[in-house]
Amino acid sequence: MAAITSTAIAPPAPAEERMDPKRVFAFLAMVFGMFMSILDIQIVSASLAEIQAGLGAGSDEVAWVQTAYLIAEVIMIPLSGVLARIVSTRVLFTFCAAGFTLASALCATATNIEQMIVYRAIQGFIGGGMIPSVFAAAFTIFPPSKRNVVSPMVGLVATLAPTIGPTIGGYISHAMSWHWLFLINVIPGILVAAAAWSLIDFDKPDLKLLKKFDWWGLASMAVFLGTMEFVLEEGNNKDWFNDYHIVLGTVAMVIGGAIFFWRVFKVELPVVDLRAFSNANFAFGSLFSFVMGVGLYGLTYLYPLYLGRIRGYDSLMIGETMFVSGAAMFLTAPVAGALSNKLDPRVMMMIGFSGFALGTYMMTGITADWDFYELLVPQILRGCSLMICMVPINNLALGTLPPDRIKNASGLFNLTRNLGGAVGLAIINTMLTQRSDDHYARLSEQLSWGNQAALDWLASVGANYDSYGLDGTAVAIKKLSGVVTQQAWLLSFMDVFMGLTVLFVALVFMVLLLKKPTGAAPAGAGH
Repeated sequence: MAAITSTAIAPPAPAEERMDPKRVFAFLAMVFGMFMSILDIQIVSASLAEIQAGLGAGSDEVAWVQTAYLIAEVIMIPLSGVLARIVSTRVLFTFCAAGFTLASALCATATNIEQMIVYRAIQGFIGGGMIPSVFAAAFTIFPPSKRNVVSPMVGLVATLAPTIGPTIGGYISHAMSWHWLFLINVIPGILVAAAAWSLIDFDKPDLKLLKKFDWWGLASMAVFLGTMEFVLEEGNNKDWFNDYHIVLGTVAMVIGGAIFFWRVFKVELPVVDLRAFSNANFAFGSLFSFVMGVGLYGLTYLYPLYLGRIRGYDSLMIGETMFVSGAAMFLTAPVAGALSNKLDPRVMMMIGFSGFALGTYMMTGITADWDFYELLVPQILRGCSLMICMVPINNLALGTLPPDRIKNASGLFNLTRNLGGAVGLAIINTMLTQRSDDHYARLSEQLSWGNQAALDWLASVGANYDSYGLDGTAVAIKKLSGVVTQQAWLLSFMDVFMGLTVLFVALVFMVLLLKKPTGAAPAGAGH
């Protein structure tokens, strides 16, 4: 039913009027604002060591530079829909761009880790409002006939920014200092805020809605999403429910979630309108977006972890190796746009998911010697597949909704991708830790005094170090332990890549459950 309604409402009659240059420039400014906001999640990931040294923080504390941003952003993303209806897209986006710029400048001035965490939380919260606004604008102001141009652009920015974040961060902190990771946002941020204020005119504010605003709903959502993100981010490091804080966070999450869902279905103007999930296309699109979050953020984490831990690369070398995925996405975006007009979106998704599965399957043969060239094809497959999936998923989820639902739905849709990333990273980290412990135990069992090959190796390496006047036996045993640890890690990486392969192969079959006119109807309506 939703699909029929949207086909009747979505295509604007005067299509030419909708495409005036002012709106196009406004949209481009919004896209750039979104790019900065998503980029800043990952831009610090390759430079945490420099920030840790600069602020004199412990390794546990410095992880919060990323966690604080993610927790705050996850709260703002679904909230932005109702805020845009109350104050208008123009006011919300300008405020977010200006606030994000100011918070970026404050991050650069931080003198201790506590200040940095507070400023990063502010930066994440305010910046999070820019992301759904762009998705909503793409499906509100452009006629369906233009979606094959607009959708790849939005999809490219949403997936490219976190992928190239570590690359850009590595270059900046090497060339200048970590302060510039934040200062680089200031001038573009001012320009985006000015452009948003002067050009955006998509909708009008409705301040009467403020009286109905559900403050209890907002508080419970903040507790629910914030503690969920905290539990997922920190759980593995703190050994899950053996840690008091994780137990406390889980209890708060359950209570916050219960109140939040009760309010959503009870009040007149809920903080987040979950009715969008009654549209089957949107529900499936959000599910696929969730799993794409697992793939997008999971691999953006796994590749640098392998390169740093096994290969011993620094942040700049990791960035240069990771650049391949970003380049592949950039080059695939126009192809994905062209294909979305010609191919059944289900076929596109199946091609994308299959490519992703193939890329992760190739990584199951990983060894300690894999370098740029061995990682080249899996990274190209990952970049191309992400773009081929992302365009039909965006169109599927948001393309068949009536315009009055799109603002709220856009926040929910973007939230699913971020939550997918958080859940994916939590599972990946837990798998890596547990599987590496298991593999270490199993490999150690093989290295008993009855293993002649191991004894010969210890004897030859020990003799070598003895000749330099060192305690050869102690050094050899230490080296052997290092080899076993490295192999245990490699085997656990293989397990994780195999798990991701199975997940994406399952998605290929799930696509077959979708009905034929998945978002294709409105796209055709504009012709």
